[in-house]
Amino acid sequence: MDLSQYAELFLVESREHLSSINQQLLEWERSPQATEPVAGIFRAVHTIKGMAAAMSYSVTSDLAHRMESLLDILRTGDGEVTQDHFELLFRATDTLEQAVAASVSGREGQLDVAEVLAALDAATRDLGAAARRPSRSSMPLVAVSEGPGIWIRVQIEPNSTLVGARAAVVIGRMEAIGAVREVRPPPSAFESDEFDGQFDFQLETELDPEAIEREIRAAGDIKQVLVGAERSRTDVKQTASGRSRHVRVDLQRVDSMMDLIGELVTARDQLTQVSAARTAGDLDDLTLKISRLTSDLQAEIIQVRMTPVWQVFDRFPRLVRDLARQLDKQVEFRVEGKEIELDRAILDEIGDPLVHLLRNAIDHGIEPPAEREALGKPPTGRVVLSALREKAKVAIKVSDDGRGIEREKILDRARRDGMVGDEVETLSDELLLRVLARSGFSTAAEVSDVSGRGVGIDIVATRLRALGGGLEVSSEIGVGTTFTLQLPITLAIVRALTVEVGDERYVLPITHVTETLDLDSSAVTELDGRAGLMYRGTVIPLVDLRELVNVSGIVPDRRPVVVVQIGGRRSGVVVDTLTGQQEIVVKSFDPPSGTLPIFSGATILGDGMPVLVLDAGGLV
Repeated sequence: MDLSQYAELFLVESREHLSSINQQLLEWERSPQATEPVAGIFRAVHTIKGMAAAMSYSVTSDLAHRMESLLDILRTGDGEVTQDHFELLFRATDTLEQAVAASVSGREGQLDVAEVLAALDAATRDLGAAARRPSRSSMPLVAVSEGPGIWIRVQIEPNSTLVGARAAVVIGRMEAIGAVREVRPPPSAFESDEFDGQFDFQLETELDPEAIEREIRAAGDIKQVLVGAERSRTDVKQTASGRSRHVRVDLQRVDSMMDLIGELVTARDQLTQVSAARTAGDLDDLTLKISRLTSDLQAEIIQVRMTPVWQVFDRFPRLVRDLARQLDKQVEFRVEGKEIELDRAILDEIGDPLVHLLRNAIDHGIEPPAEREALGKPPTGRVVLSALREKAKVAIKVSDDGRGIEREKILDRARRDGMVGDEVETLSDELLLRVLARSGFSTAAEVSDVSGRGVGIDIVATRLRALGGGLEVSSEIGVGTTFTLQLPITLAIVRALTVEVGDERYVLPITHVTETLDLDSSAVTELDGRAGLMYRGTVIPLVDLRELVNVSGIVPDRRPVVVVQIGGRRSGVVVDTLTGQQEIVVKSFDPPSGTLPIFSGATILGDGMPVLVLDAGGLV
């Protein structure tokens, strides 16, 4: 039978179990005497083994089986776990992750796992694998005289994943040893949500009952086998009350739905404009109804796309652990706010930036144990990754209690590189970030596997700007450093302010708009050699959009200022006219070479005109 339809489900389920294995390995390593972590790891590995066997992924199944053998001895207390065992299990887990991916992509045969298998076997032998007791599951439940047309009943484990795939594998194995007839429920029902894992079939074979049962149990996660069962049910149980309220949906389908709702939002705005030009009451009522339904549908689809940040955060404890060991540092890693949700499209993009920031925190921030003790600090440094909801945005912070950023050293290097003038005496947080985010900038004395190539902060800042977000930094010598990622909650549909300069129109996401006010020439001043604006007792940079995009023509006597803010950074953007607000569907684009870095995408307004979306990160 064709099992390819289950491959994506196998991949998703396996990745969840692999994430669990990594988390519990870290917990077990911290508390070697604990029994819960090793039991949890054993269950997760056992499940992957069963799923791989059901999918006929032999390399993956064999690797999981060897891990299971070692874990079985350790969990029963027959062997004492050592640091060498932890290192081996971490390495085997990495290899298992590679095997899962290779199996699904059809490259399982290209994977070389011989070295890891040999190491697992050696560790198992050293712990006394020969003394292991035989498995009770190999004993047949029912033995009856053989003959043609034996009725067999199989029950898959209720909590098993890939229940339908395992049932299909059982039927496939039976077809290899004889003639299978009258499968109840039919194989087409195996994919149904109502299928509970129990099925009957008639088999004509020359094999004895014990051999039949061995073949069935080889599919994995088989709870019960009755060879010689009475003919049973003829349909699937209807257990609506026990149905799951969650389903797995291909993200591509959700993205497609989001594109469609985006087009619907645009059409709704066009209909609203047409309706406003007419006086027919029925048309107005219909427009309001369609607008309400569209908004409700839009909100529901956006919620479907929302994903808790733990799905990305959960892979970082292992990264921190491996990097700390590589650098001979002691690091306590804490994650906070794992339940905060973000649009899946954003979540997929922030993984690499967070990796860069965590590597910087451990390599540049956290001091070696001896240095920390000499400074009166505990030998173990602390790194915290946290997520916090802030109105219509999410702030993700990477903090450490390390040495902090040496601003004087950064300033000296920036002067030598011509990035700042001699008149700059100290680096504010804003200027410090601009220097650090300069492509190729690095103060590392030498290039290593971890850092020194100057490709860290600039990548983070660039990626965040593309997402319509921003990056902030605060640091104090001897106390530590915090990088803050400011992110919108969703990228797909946002409310925006429409502005004009000359004959050109632009939109600016309202997420970053603090307020609008009239430009008062008496409030215009100077800030670090550029125009500034007195705003609520402080001076903020003033950006004239007309000059920035090089628009000529008559300048209005009265011009508004849009105050935009990302984190703690603010600026005033001077425009000619404010023309209103509306929801827009943002489409990313690749700007032509030489385009100003102040655009994050494009959209189509209700009147059908395409306009560019201003990037607040490029304006502050």
